[in-house]
Amino acid sequence: MNNLLLCLAIVIVFSLLTLTKKLFGKAGIIGFMGIATIIANIATCKSVTLLGMGATLGNAMFASNFLSTDILTECYGKKEAKKGVFFAIFSIITFCLCTQLMLLFTPNEFDIAQDSMRTLFGLMPRITLASVSMFALSNIADVRLYDWLRVKAKGRNMWLRNNVSTMLCNGLENFAFYAIAFLGVMGIDQIIQAAMSTTIIEVLIAICDTPFLYLATRKERKSNKAIA
Repeated sequence: MNNLLLCLAIVIVFSLLTLTKKLFGKAGIIGFMGIATIIANIATCKSVTLLGMGATLGNAMFASNFLSTDILTECYGKKEAKKGVFFAIFSIITFCLCTQLMLLFTPNEFDIAQDSMRTLFGLMPRITLASVSMFALSNIADVRLYDWLRVKAKGRNMWLRNNVSTMLCNGLENFAFYAIAFLGVMGIDQIIQAAMSTTIIEVLIAICDTPFLYLATRKERKSNKAIA
């Protein structure tokens, strides 16, 4: 059931991102990155089994940020892609500060949420530190690598730069993220297993995002061909 839900999540998330591009353009993609980063950081608190491997949730949402930066770089240039990365970082920092402030309020006798919120948001500062540092490094590296490959290929082979940049940068991010976020909370074996399984899953997701990249950039590619 989890594997089926993962496939469904991939289709839904990437379809929503493509629809966002169509409806709201550049601003929508940047906004989507902020939403996706917050959801992914909440979802990563939950451990599941995917494709027979232990993993945490949030894979599709994390992966959507790489697809977002690729769309922004392809359509609007790497400067706008970096703006999306910085907005996502600002969003998760804002979310972390607000949730920690909420936890400081003393609940009354009718409250039913404090313990659950403490469990869910208690890890947020550490997860946010890991997320912000690795998110910034990996996504900026993804933007630079994608743009470099685009220039080298003179705009051809979009599928190649999409997969190469996403797989390399995403894989490196996962190991560093889990080490910072969960060392001392999970065992070393669990951290390695979660990082490896997440990397494998997100490599598969990266392959799946290619058709959505072509769909999202179709208008710009047609315009470029017309100009040429």
